[in-house]
Amino acid sequence: MNEHIDWNHKHILKTNTERFSSDDDSSLEANQLRLKVEPWLSTIFQSEHFSLLIGTGLTQAVANIANIHSQDMSRVSLNNQEYTKKIRLNSDNSAAKLKRGKANFEDDLRISLELLRGYEILDDENYDSLKEELNEQLSSFIKNVLATEESFLEYYNHDSQEISERAISAFQYLCSFLLSFTSRAASRERLNIFTTNYDRFLEYGCDEIGLLLLDRFKGKLQPVFRNTKLELDYHYNPPGIRGEPRYVEGVARLTKLHGSIDWQFQTSGKIIKSLLPFGASDDHPSIDQNPTDHAVIYPNSSKDIETAFYPYSELFRDFSNAICRPNSSIVTYGYGFGDSHINRIISDMFTIPSTHIVIIAYDDKDKRIYNFLKNKNTAQYTLLLGDHFGNLTTLVDNYLPKSAIDRLTIKMNELIHRRAINEQAEYPKEETKKGV
Repeated sequence: MNEHIDWNHKHILKTNTERFSSDDDSSLEANQLRLKVEPWLSTIFQSEHFSLLIGTGLTQAVANIANIHSQDMSRVSLNNQEYTKKIRLNSDNSAAKLKRGKANFEDDLRISLELLRGYEILDDENYDSLKEELNEQLSSFIKNVLATEESFLEYYNHDSQEISERAISAFQYLCSFLLSFTSRAASRERLNIFTTNYDRFLEYGCDEIGLLLLDRFKGKLQPVFRNTKLELDYHYNPPGIRGEPRYVEGVARLTKLHGSIDWQFQTSGKIIKSLLPFGASDDHPSIDQNPTDHAVIYPNSSKDIETAFYPYSELFRDFSNAICRPNSSIVTYGYGFGDSHINRIISDMFTIPSTHIVIIAYDDKDKRIYNFLKNKNTAQYTLLLGDHFGNLTTLVDNYLPKSAIDRLTIKMNELIHRRAINEQAEYPKEETKKGV
């Protein structure tokens, strides 16, 4: 039960041994809290099975540091205002039943596509006009996501030093954030990264820092979604050692649970990853002009039962297999616990006593996290809530473990300790004589 935590406070910290809550920003001393938080997170980050779930909060954090506009999940607005009202009303009711809080673009799109499907079944004359409007809405959404990426690149290479430095700083914090999670011991399983985001900030950051990503796509010229997940990995043979391949460092597995703006359904039934560069212009030829049929964005337009759950059934199966097993830990950042299909899987994880979740969030205004953790075992979750812990710069600078650096620090301390012992053994201190 979570009754021991005061959820009315702005800042909440809960680890295995610490419970802290406050509304006073001045009471938060990062240097002191780091001594309690960072070692605990370092331990969790080296769990046998480790996953990271990222929501829109990460993109918003990067955009805020760079001082650019981040794509929001604004509501669908059709030319027919009567349709718009009814769609939004049904979306609000659906979101309330799912305990999602306020409805957003995904809710409106799902209801709109259900209406479109009904028109198709009835062979209604409104089908063509509604489909055209939904194509415009979805195309606009995709272009707005690309506009955020394009703005980031523009600011990164801006002539103004002040503007450029903000974007560079945002990118550096993104890279440091990712490196904190991917720096795992070679004997541990690969980090599993799951995200509900449609943008490619994760992929862009991983590419720039040289992090290799394993996903379900195969091929180089036109990557195709693989229906069967194969446990492929990167290994190398150390010089002079035969038959003992070792893991290549800097590799992680990536799963985009809600699809991506560069995924497309083909008429053949396959899913491909289009050649849509990060930050591409809105007139790029790889942007599909009929996204309600081709865009792999949840919830996509579906023609039958098979495609209604494809590829999302495979993606969520990967999510379930990754976290619902013994000695598994997952960290969430920027995820608001508004997706019931994700929450159900995490709830199943709690039935395994050796699992653990770390929730890092900027706030919990809609009480989604509070409601989710009701009747959950407090020993199985860690909380870092509030605009102090959820701030990306504060989080990276003070609380996330820097594993690669820590290994060197530990090694240095070991060498200093050994040399001190050796020097003491070689030059023992003379015993002071009594009375002198």
